[in-house]
Amino acid sequence: MLSDASPPSVNPPKPRRRLTSPRSIGQHLVRVDPAFATVVRAARPFTPRPPGRDAFNALARAIVYQQLAGRAAAAIHGRFVALFDEDAPTPATVLRLPAGALRGVGLSGAKAGAILDLAAKCTDGTIPMAELPAMADDEVVARLSVVRGVGRWTAEMFLLFDLRRPDVWPVDDYGVRKGWALVHGAEVMPSPRELMRLGDALRPHRSAAAWYCWRAVDTITP
Repeated sequence: MLSDASPPSVNPPKPRRRLTSPRSIGQHLVRVDPAFATVVRAARPFTPRPPGRDAFNALARAIVYQQLAGRAAAAIHGRFVALFDEDAPTPATVLRLPAGALRGVGLSGAKAGAILDLAAKCTDGTIPMAELPAMADDEVVARLSVVRGVGRWTAEMFLLFDLRRPDVWPVDDYGVRKGWALVHGAEVMPSPRELMRLGDALRPHRSAAAWYCWRAVDTITP
Protein backbone atom coordinates (compact mmCIF):
# COMPACT_ATOMS: atom_id res chain seq x y z
CA MET A 1 0.00 0.00 0.00
CA LEU A 2 1.27 3.42 -0.89
CA SER A 3 -1.61 5.50 0.33
CA ASP A 4 0.50 6.82 3.18
CA ALA A 5 3.05 8.05 0.64
CA SER A 6 0.66 10.41 -1.07
CA PRO A 7 0.64 14.16 -0.47
CA PRO A 8 -2.46 15.57 1.21
CA SER A 9 -5.50 15.54 -1.05
CA VAL A 10 -6.02 19.28 -0.94
CA ASN A 11 -5.35 21.95 -3.48
CA PRO A 12 -1.78 22.90 -2.57
CA PRO A 13 -0.65 26.50 -2.79
CA LYS A 14 1.32 26.90 -5.99
CA PRO A 15 3.59 29.80 -6.76
CA ARG A 16 2.38 32.22 -9.41
CA ARG A 17 5.92 32.18 -10.75
CA ARG A 18 8.95 29.99 -10.25
CA LEU A 19 10.71 30.75 -6.99
CA THR A 20 14.45 31.40 -6.95
CA SER A 21 15.45 31.62 -3.28
CA PRO A 22 16.55 28.21 -1.92
CA ARG A 23 14.81 28.95 1.37
CA SER A 24 11.54 29.95 -0.30
CA ILE A 25 11.62 26.81 -2.44
CA GLY A 26 12.00 24.64 0.67
CA GLN A 27 9.15 26.49 2.35
CA HIS A 28 6.98 26.01 -0.72
CA LEU A 29 7.64 22.25 -0.77
CA VAL A 30 6.57 22.04 2.87
CA ARG A 31 3.37 23.97 2.15
CA VAL A 32 2.59 21.66 -0.76
CA ASP A 33 3.53 18.47 1.11
CA PRO A 34 4.03 18.92 4.89
CA ALA A 35 5.80 15.54 5.11
CA PHE A 36 8.90 17.30 3.78
CA ALA A 37 9.11 19.55 6.86
CA THR A 38 11.53 17.34 8.82
CA VAL A 39 14.09 16.90 6.06
CA VAL A 40 13.84 20.53 4.90
CA ARG A 41 14.64 21.65 8.47
CA ALA A 42 17.47 19.12 8.86
CA ALA A 43 19.21 19.56 5.50
CA ARG A 44 20.92 22.59 4.07
CA PRO A 45 18.84 24.37 1.44
CA PHE A 46 19.01 23.01 -2.06
CA THR A 47 21.41 25.25 -3.97
CA PRO A 48 22.44 24.20 -7.48
CA ARG A 49 26.18 24.32 -7.85
CA PRO A 50 27.49 27.29 -9.81
CA PRO A 51 28.18 26.68 -13.49
CA GLY A 52 31.76 25.71 -14.14
CA ARG A 53 32.32 22.40 -15.88
CA ASP A 54 31.74 22.33 -19.60
CA ALA A 55 29.09 19.94 -20.86
CA PHE A 56 31.53 17.33 -22.16
CA ASN A 57 33.38 17.05 -18.86
CA ALA A 58 30.14 17.00 -16.89
CA LEU A 59 28.83 14.10 -18.95
CA ALA A 60 32.14 12.23 -18.87
CA ARG A 61 32.11 12.55 -15.09
CA ALA A 62 28.53 11.29 -14.94
CA ILE A 63 29.53 8.22 -16.95
CA VAL A 64 32.44 7.53 -14.58
CA TYR A 65 30.13 7.79 -11.56
CA GLN A 66 27.45 5.42 -12.89
CA GLN A 67 26.72 2.62 -10.37
CA LEU A 68 29.79 3.34 -8.25
CA ALA A 69 30.20 4.52 -4.67
CA GLY A 70 31.28 8.12 -4.47
CA ARG A 71 34.81 7.52 -3.17
CA ALA A 72 35.66 4.85 -5.75
CA ALA A 73 34.19 6.94 -8.56
CA ALA A 74 36.11 10.03 -7.43
CA ALA A 75 39.39 8.10 -7.48
CA ILE A 76 38.81 6.81 -11.01
CA HIS A 77 37.66 10.21 -12.21
CA GLY A 78 40.79 11.79 -10.74
CA ARG A 79 43.00 9.35 -12.64
CA PHE A 80 41.01 10.01 -15.82
CA VAL A 81 41.51 13.77 -15.55
CA ALA A 82 45.22 13.24 -14.77
CA LEU A 83 45.68 11.70 -18.22
CA PHE A 84 45.48 15.21 -19.64
CA ASP A 85 48.15 16.91 -17.52
CA GLU A 86 46.88 20.34 -16.46
CA ASP A 87 44.29 20.74 -19.21
CA ALA A 88 40.66 19.67 -18.91
CA PRO A 89 39.75 16.75 -21.18
CA THR A 90 38.18 17.67 -24.50
CA PRO A 91 36.57 15.41 -27.10
CA ALA A 92 39.65 15.81 -29.30
CA THR A 93 42.17 14.93 -26.59
CA VAL A 94 40.11 11.95 -25.46
CA LEU A 95 40.04 10.58 -29.00
CA ARG A 96 43.84 10.99 -29.22
CA LEU A 97 44.49 8.84 -26.15
CA PRO A 98 46.48 5.64 -26.71
CA ALA A 99 44.45 2.45 -26.93
CA GLY A 100 43.78 1.09 -23.47
CA ALA A 101 44.45 4.37 -21.66
CA LEU A 102 40.91 4.65 -20.32
CA ARG A 103 40.89 1.05 -19.13
CA GLY A 104 44.22 1.75 -17.47
CA VAL A 105 42.71 4.31 -15.07
CA GLY A 106 40.14 1.80 -13.84
CA LEU A 107 37.22 2.35 -16.18
CA SER A 108 35.26 -0.69 -17.27
CA GLY A 109 35.19 -1.55 -20.94
CA ALA A 110 31.61 -0.31 -21.15
CA LYS A 111 32.41 3.06 -19.55
CA ALA A 112 35.56 3.54 -21.62
CA GLY A 113 33.50 2.85 -24.73
CA ALA A 114 30.82 5.29 -23.58
CA ILE A 115 33.32 8.12 -23.05
CA LEU A 116 34.90 7.47 -26.45
CA ASP A 117 31.46 7.41 -28.07
CA LEU A 118 30.55 10.67 -26.32
CA ALA A 119 33.76 12.28 -27.57
CA ALA A 120 33.13 11.06 -31.12
CA LYS A 121 29.53 12.30 -31.16
CA CYS A 122 30.57 15.69 -29.78
CA THR A 123 33.20 15.94 -32.50
CA ASP A 124 30.94 15.01 -35.40
CA GLY A 125 28.08 17.25 -34.23
CA THR A 126 25.65 14.51 -33.24
CA ILE A 127 25.67 16.06 -29.76
CA PRO A 128 25.67 19.87 -30.21
CA MET A 129 27.14 20.72 -26.82
CA ALA A 130 26.87 24.48 -27.25
CA GLU A 131 23.15 24.19 -28.00
CA LEU A 132 22.16 21.96 -25.07
CA PRO A 133 21.56 24.81 -22.58
CA ALA A 134 18.86 26.27 -24.84
CA MET A 135 17.03 22.97 -25.38
CA ALA A 136 13.96 21.78 -23.49
CA ASP A 137 14.54 19.05 -20.91
CA ASP A 138 13.03 16.26 -23.00
CA GLU A 139 15.07 17.28 -26.03
CA VAL A 140 18.29 17.18 -24.00
CA VAL A 141 17.42 13.67 -22.79
CA ALA A 142 16.66 12.53 -26.34
CA ARG A 143 19.89 13.99 -27.74
CA LEU A 144 22.11 12.52 -25.04
CA SER A 145 20.48 9.10 -25.09
CA VAL A 146 22.03 8.36 -28.48
CA VAL A 147 25.41 8.05 -26.74
CA ARG A 148 26.34 4.52 -25.79
CA GLY A 149 25.96 4.11 -22.03
CA VAL A 150 24.07 7.38 -21.51
CA GLY A 151 20.49 6.71 -20.50
CA ARG A 152 17.75 8.78 -18.99
CA TRP A 153 19.30 8.80 -15.50
CA THR A 154 22.62 10.21 -16.69
CA ALA A 155 20.85 12.84 -18.78
CA GLU A 156 18.65 13.83 -15.83
CA MET A 157 21.67 14.24 -13.53
CA PHE A 158 23.22 16.50 -16.18
CA LEU A 159 20.01 18.52 -16.41
CA LEU A 160 19.68 18.87 -12.65
CA PHE A 161 23.25 19.56 -11.57
CA ASP A 162 24.93 21.09 -14.61
CA LEU A 163 22.19 22.82 -16.59
CA ARG A 164 20.55 23.71 -13.24
CA ARG A 165 17.06 22.91 -14.47
CA PRO A 166 14.50 23.45 -11.67
CA ASP A 167 11.92 20.78 -12.45
CA VAL A 168 13.79 17.51 -13.04
CA TRP A 169 12.15 14.49 -11.41
CA PRO A 170 14.39 11.39 -11.70
CA VAL A 171 11.82 8.76 -10.78
CA ASP A 172 14.11 5.86 -11.72
CA ASP A 173 16.71 6.91 -9.16
CA TYR A 174 16.81 4.50 -6.21
CA GLY A 175 17.75 7.23 -3.75
CA VAL A 176 14.82 9.44 -4.76
CA ARG A 177 12.39 6.54 -4.44
CA LYS A 178 13.81 5.47 -1.08
CA GLY A 179 13.92 9.05 0.18
CA TRP A 180 10.29 9.60 -0.78
CA ALA A 181 9.29 6.52 1.21
CA LEU A 182 11.30 7.71 4.24
CA VAL A 183 9.87 11.24 4.06
CA HIS A 184 6.33 9.87 4.00
CA GLY A 185 6.82 6.99 6.44
CA ALA A 186 5.94 4.43 3.79
CA GLU A 187 7.08 0.83 4.18
CA VAL A 188 7.37 0.29 0.42
CA MET A 189 9.13 2.50 -2.08
CA PRO A 190 6.88 3.85 -4.83
CA SER A 191 7.42 2.52 -8.31
CA PRO A 192 8.77 4.99 -10.87
CA ARG A 193 5.29 5.34 -12.38
CA GLU A 194 3.72 5.97 -8.96
CA LEU A 195 6.43 8.45 -8.07
CA MET A 196 5.84 10.38 -11.28
CA ARG A 197 2.20 10.83 -10.26
CA LEU A 198 3.03 11.65 -6.64
CA GLY A 199 5.49 14.32 -7.70
CA ASP A 200 3.02 16.25 -9.83
CA ALA A 201 2.03 18.52 -6.94
CA LEU A 202 5.66 19.58 -6.50
CA ARG A 203 5.99 21.20 -9.92
CA PRO A 204 7.81 23.42 -10.84
CA HIS A 205 10.39 22.64 -8.15
CA ARG A 206 10.86 18.88 -8.42
CA SER A 207 14.64 19.21 -8.66
CA ALA A 208 14.64 20.53 -5.09
CA ALA A 209 12.23 17.77 -4.05
CA ALA A 210 14.63 15.17 -5.48
CA TRP A 211 17.48 16.80 -3.55
CA TYR A 212 15.55 16.56 -0.30
CA CYS A 213 14.68 12.92 -1.02
CA TRP A 214 18.41 12.20 -1.33
CA ARG A 215 19.06 14.07 1.90
CA ALA A 216 16.32 12.04 3.60
CA VAL A 217 18.29 8.87 2.91
CA ASP A 218 21.20 10.45 4.82
CA THR A 219 19.22 11.94 7.71
CA ILE A 220 16.07 9.91 8.39
CA THR A 221 16.35 6.62 10.29
CA PRO A 222 13.79 4.12 8.99
